[in-house]
Amino acid sequence: MVGKMERFRHKKSLGQNFLNDKNILNKILVGTCIDPNSLIIEIGPGSGALTEKLIETNNNVLAFEIDTRLDIYLNKLEEKYSNFRVIYTDFLKANINEYLSKYEYSKLYVVANIPYYITSAIINKVIDKLRPDCFTVMIQKEVGSRLMAKPNTRDYNSLSLYCQFYYDISKICDVSKNCFIPKPDVDSVVLKFNKNDNKFKVADENEFFSLVKSAFKQKRKNLRNNLKQYDLNKIDTFLNSICKNLSYRAEQLSLDEFVSLYNFLNSEN
Repeated sequence: MVGKMERFRHKKSLGQNFLNDKNILNKILVGTCIDPNSLIIEIGPGSGALTEKLIETNNNVLAFEIDTRLDIYLNKLEEKYSNFRVIYTDFLKANINEYLSKYEYSKLYVVANIPYYITSAIINKVIDKLRPDCFTVMIQKEVGSRLMAKPNTRDYNSLSLYCQFYYDISKICDVSKNCFIPKPDVDSVVLKFNKNDNKFKVADENEFFSLVKSAFKQKRKNLRNNLKQYDLNKIDTFLNSICKNLSYRAEQLSLDEFVSLYNFLNSEN
């Protein structure tokens, strides 16, 4: 397979870098901890190196691959295994629920090797449209740091809060750029998102994330400048209650504090 993939003409426009390290593949599989009677969605199966390991868990595997040239690898798996189906389409444009309705399952898993240039778009769709029980994703290491970032760090941003609102995120392993064909310019990381069962409660999630995005709109500016469209007096009252004030920046507030701020703004106080 290695020789064949070296001869395959990878498309830079699709961000094609195929993982070619059995040790990393096994770490991804073990780290994901897939339960029986589950449905696994794989985004970007490539040549099927990880796909076959997912299939061998005896769960149904539904793969979305945009490059039809990879049918020389994936169609063979489809012929070999009755619990595998590949859809040749852009995951971002696919009506996922149309496919999910054809399966019965207890848990939903999503496994993805995401091209760097569409990382946020795919993460947003997975969380918004699928909300899987577990989401295992291989992404650029720098992006992974942002998703796991904590308050008072440079990487902490609105995407960090969005992901952590729904999921507890942990690292499965780092992945050197030398583990791919062709070799990308940067290293990667494999993260595991475990659904946190609505740990955080807000009346309207869209309104909440609008508040968060506004707070981070200009990272160098403080809350007073970024949240002018809200009731600043009420915000100041809340911030004082947690020993902070409007001169603080968004990165200095935790997810818990943002949730409490939103709920305070929508209270009758």
